[in-house]
Amino acid sequence: MYNIIDSKKIWFSISGFLMAISILALVIWGLKLGIDFTGGSLLEISYENNRPEITQIEESLAQIDLNNVKVQPSGDNIFILRFENVDEDKHQVVLNQLKSSAPDSGLVEEQRFESVGPTIGQELKSKAIEAIIIVLIFIVAYIAYAFRKVSKPVASWKYGLAAIAALVHDILIVTGVFAILGYFLGVEIDTLFVTALLTILGFSVHDTIVTFDRVRENLFKIHNQSFTEIVNISVNQTIIRSINTSLTTLLVLLAIYIFGGQSIQYFVLALILGVIVGTYSSIFIASPLLVWWNKNS
Repeated sequence: MYNIIDSKKIWFSISGFLMAISILALVIWGLKLGIDFTGGSLLEISYENNRPEITQIEESLAQIDLNNVKVQPSGDNIFILRFENVDEDKHQVVLNQLKSSAPDSGLVEEQRFESVGPTIGQELKSKAIEAIIIVLIFIVAYIAYAFRKVSKPVASWKYGLAAIAALVHDILIVTGVFAILGYFLGVEIDTLFVTALLTILGFSVHDTIVTFDRVRENLFKIHNQSFTEIVNISVNQTIIRSINTSLTTLLVLLAIYIFGGQSIQYFVLALILGVIVGTYSSIFIASPLLVWWNKNS
């Protein structure tokens, strides 16, 4: 049986390093918000033959009164264009201009068009933050209730706070990675990213609760060992189950990431990162944190 709890300084150091990098990335670069949050229009087009140069598209759209057009290649013969919020008439003007300016590239097809006003974008951003905060509050309340009969040596509500600390760890690292991706690769976050974060919260806390539940059971069954030893036994009893669950989930997500569409690629990437980090925190952060709290309270 591996003594995970006694090695908590190693796990805390690894997590502290990753969290520090994530905080720096978020402070320095921040997250690159998509049109879901900032407002604007997104047009995805595909070319039948070889796609033209980015400069050619920008020059053709310069004739239309659009502010700050951004052109991004995506996959084979596909471009994603982002510009100010436009109505349907102007949308058609843009599309016709693209078709007429690239005769050598063959047929131009519209794959996707989205338009979000700035007011709606700000409202979506506020609702996303509210959703995450509400979920965290309910998680603490539920765990405190579920562990209400366990009061020694750690109060029931501390199980909830330990779980929340692990969740903050998971969300911070995932958002930090996307801040880095946004700066270097121009990856934008949208409502799908928020959906991924909420899914990560649910997945990670599920693993943590399974471990804590085994701690609760062992506290009633084992009376001749210390709290640290009981927690270590509980983690070792559930670690294989946690890893197996995560591996099977990752296999599915990897298949979707490789064979799925471009539009959900970064959504799936966020889930993959969340599953990996969430499994790690459930085993190596949440339970050792309980023991640390018991010794220092």
